[in-house]
Amino acid sequence: MPDPTYGKITDERVDKLRSRIGLDLNPENFLPLDPEVERNWKPKSTGFIHELSGDTGRHFVNGYGDDNPLYCDPDYGKTSRWGRMMAAPTIIWTFHGDLDPPRELKPEIAAQLKGDPLRGVGELQADVTYEWYRPIFHGDRIYSKRAFTGLADKTSSWGGRAVHVTRSTVGVNQDRQITHLLRGMWIRGERRPVSEVRDPQPKPEPYTEEQLAEIDACYASEVSTRRGATPRYWEDVEVGEELPRLVKGPIRITDLILFHAGFGQSFPTFAHRIAYETRKSTPGLYTRNKLNVWDIVQRMHWEEDWAHQVGAATIYDYGAIRETFLAHLVTNWMGDDAFLRRLQVQHRKFNFAGDTNWLLGRVAKKVMTQEGAEVHLDVRIENQRGLCLTPGNAVVLLPSRERGPVKLPDPPASDPDAMLRHEVEELRRQNGG
Repeated sequence: MPDPTYGKITDERVDKLRSRIGLDLNPENFLPLDPEVERNWKPKSTGFIHELSGDTGRHFVNGYGDDNPLYCDPDYGKTSRWGRMMAAPTIIWTFHGDLDPPRELKPEIAAQLKGDPLRGVGELQADVTYEWYRPIFHGDRIYSKRAFTGLADKTSSWGGRAVHVTRSTVGVNQDRQITHLLRGMWIRGERRPVSEVRDPQPKPEPYTEEQLAEIDACYASEVSTRRGATPRYWEDVEVGEELPRLVKGPIRITDLILFHAGFGQSFPTFAHRIAYETRKSTPGLYTRNKLNVWDIVQRMHWEEDWAHQVGAATIYDYGAIRETFLAHLVTNWMGDDAFLRRLQVQHRKFNFAGDTNWLLGRVAKKVMTQEGAEVHLDVRIENQRGLCLTPGNAVVLLPSRERGPVKLPDPPASDPDAMLRHEVEELRRQNGG
């Protein structure tokens, strides 16, 4: 019998979801670890990228239109302040894996976590914060611990009642050094066809020759504005100065495919038998397409009729693409000797295939802190109509003539579970308990 609550947000379903927060972070909710399993365990990499190499780094940055040699040339990396090739910041999405043997939940806890209480309810990425503590270097393997850390009951303009779901991920390298924290908030709302959306965002229109010439001119100047090996010192930065703008677009479906080629299967877009096995293990990821064939729900990024069903005027991007674009803007400006400490963005509008993304930024503040010489940036993405799609902010640690080179910041805890438990408590405080 069909579930009458499928695709609906109800108090019961929200309460069931909320009850899961922190369950998989409590050691008492797990069975004792089998000594035989612990003795024979070897770390397992399960992401699209298992180890950072010249090829994996290059494929990632080329997928969003970057060729910064710091991120794709091991020989160049050896000459840098870091002494090694490092990864572009948002590559962290492509790494997954377990450094320690996974522990089995007690049966009653496992049952409580089974399935998606909001199955059939749409999901859009809305607010993402990256915190970096050390670079990912050539030869590194990155493992992660992820947890559902927060929930807030809200109202959404695109789907009526909505639930803001926060998931946090802590990354560690093979030496157990914490590399990053990724905190993402997704809006889960009841799906509506595009015909029911008030004031829908219009599709892109054909471009004039003047518009295309402006885009080409920006592309032509991009490499010359990349800071590269010339240090940008904190003392030389002026509050209010503008970052050299970058452009991405007009965005084609081809560009979305190429991003996936470097970004990989970090969103589970598997083929043939592996897709079949994924559908059996996680059925909520699939729905029937117009040919009655099971297909991934994420096909709104390349299939227009499904994009209409989720309330969009046409095909649109992943949020991670825009976050990567803004990281590109910042890393081009800051140069090789700096360190991107934090990036926070909000996705407020659709970014459609056919849109052009103008990446803009300005220096909002500069301050000396315990972590070093900080520059705070306001950044944003505007489309060809001047509509702000994604505002954000970033914190960069710059070398200082007075304080010397950048020092990497210390994470608030050395243990991923402790960091995630802190996340739960902080989000509970922010969401009112």
